[in-house]
Amino acid sequence: MRALVVTNMYPTPARPALGSFVRDQVQALRRIDGIEVDVFAFQPGGTAAYVKAARDLRRTHRTPRFDVVHAHFGLTAWPAFAARGKAHAVTLHGTDLTHPRSRKITLAALPFEDLVATVSEPLATQLPAWATRKQRAILPAGVAIDRFKPIPRVEARSKLGLDPNRPYLLFPADPSRPEKRYDRAAALAAHHDVRLLALGNTDPNEVPLYINAANAVLVPSDRESYGLAVLEALACDVPVLATPVGIAPEALNNIPGTHCGPFDESTWQHALEPHLQATDPRIDGRTRAERYSTDRMAANVVAAWRALTQPY
Repeated sequence: MRALVVTNMYPTPARPALGSFVRDQVQALRRIDGIEVDVFAFQPGGTAAYVKAARDLRRTHRTPRFDVVHAHFGLTAWPAFAARGKAHAVTLHGTDLTHPRSRKITLAALPFEDLVATVSEPLATQLPAWATRKQRAILPAGVAIDRFKPIPRVEARSKLGLDPNRPYLLFPADPSRPEKRYDRAAALAAHHDVRLLALGNTDPNEVPLYINAANAVLVPSDRESYGLAVLEALACDVPVLATPVGIAPEALNNIPGTHCGPFDESTWQHALEPHLQATDPRIDGRTRAERYSTDRMAANVVAAWRALTQPY
């Protein structure tokens, strides 16, 4: 089976963190026997960027015919139609449905798709019935457990130039994104007089170091389409506190040393305290994270593709 992934979320030298989860899924798909995956990635931008992407696709893929052309992010569905394929699919990631303008453009493309996927069940509830006339699926990218794994905390801190003896907290997102609620994490860190680390355009290869360097990972978001940061912390056996959005309630259920609940500063301070007092706080989270690995999630993608191209 040959597939083409079309996306405006893919790492570049200037933006190494952009769409690293899409890159991870592509790599996992390529590890599956009998699956060939090409990628057409372009930089996000205004209307001109999507028009140019469609023209480039038409020129470079005029002859090849793919079994599946799979767009990642709703707006990319439109230029992806320029590539020839037996079936067209799209995975929606969140902003494409929550931002008013993006939602309008995204929904207009969906009736022409053979498969409409979302990265989570809650996100799927935002799809009107008229917009998905054919197949639907839940297809998250998954956590790259080969990269996210326990690393000795002293080693992680040494590689990042951090003090080996002081506690740290990690906010695993860009502080400028309001829905991620950096203010909540900052309040917790200030209360405990602990340095708060944050990820922005961080090289994905360094993210596991930051997670393992932290005493705990804080995910106090107002909303998450999926919430990969929770799974990444679990894969590293690092304590994580999260609001009950995205995958967090399911992933953190009954794992001692984690906390999942609405943000209440007093409650979160209490849950955080033992991790700040411990020299090397760890939890038993990796086994749970393996349920959501990139390889398992990629197998679900291939099953969805085969249902489109080999329905009987």
